[in-house]
Amino acid sequence: MREGTIIGAIILAIGLVMAGIAVAVVGALLQTADGSTELRLERAEEETSRLRSQIDSLRSELRDAQADLKRLAEEVALGASTRPLLQGTGELSVTAPAPDLEVDEEQTPTEAMTEIMSLARARFNKGISQPRNRIMLEVLGTPRSTKTVNCSGVTQPRLKSLLETRQVGPIRVTMLKPALESLGRIVAKLKESEPEIHDALGTAGALCARLIRGSSSSWSNHSWGTAIDLKLQGRLDGFGDGGTQFGLLLLAELFNEEGWFWGATYNREDSMHFEVGVETLRKWQAEGKL
Repeated sequence: MREGTIIGAIILAIGLVMAGIAVAVVGALLQTADGSTELRLERAEEETSRLRSQIDSLRSELRDAQADLKRLAEEVALGASTRPLLQGTGELSVTAPAPDLEVDEEQTPTEAMTEIMSLARARFNKGISQPRNRIMLEVLGTPRSTKTVNCSGVTQPRLKSLLETRQVGPIRVTMLKPALESLGRIVAKLKESEPEIHDALGTAGALCARLIRGSSSSWSNHSWGTAIDLKLQGRLDGFGDGGTQFGLLLLAELFNEEGWFWGATYNREDSMHFEVGVETLRKWQAEGKL
């Protein structure tokens, strides 16, 4: 039986039980002429209690069915977003072209790279905590002596000494040294597993000391050189639209493996944004890298 049919049947059952309660009460009130009103009302109350118990049970079944329906919807969305296979993950499946269709082997992967897919948030950032300002300030200190809403340079001496500019695969970025080392491993894995995405990789910015847009006190994680925004084929992923470019889904797997937090799971989805997670920062701190 389909999920929608089950939910409809449960709702209908709740309605019938409510009708039964009404009939029981009205019947008791109408039969007062024989002098047994109290007895009949007592029986009506017992029947009402039994019927209410049935309603509670049916409502519980309805909640369970709705939860199952939501889970199935997420699985369907995930299934729609799984085309090429990222080697080694076992998460994504390959959809083979029909034998009677001609496939342009050069063009198809390029187009699929920036195709917008539904995002199954629960698959990502498992065991990785988002680095809030309190943690960043505790670990790395204030990035600048003065606050600004515009992209500016770092003025804190210790933090400046930890920054470096490097060519990492096809992109050149300035970031925290251990973040660059981690990014280098990610890009190397990407080149091996998805060379076309590697070659199409670009950046929309890394180090940028400024406040979060709309805030008068909270710093962007770009301010410490621990975050990077990425684009594919020169295209930025749409902000807050709930979807993400297919190539970024594959990249997110690699970033998560290195302990980076993906911005796609923010309240307002930001799929191009990747930042070093709290656990990784603490690890670097314990190793004396910060």
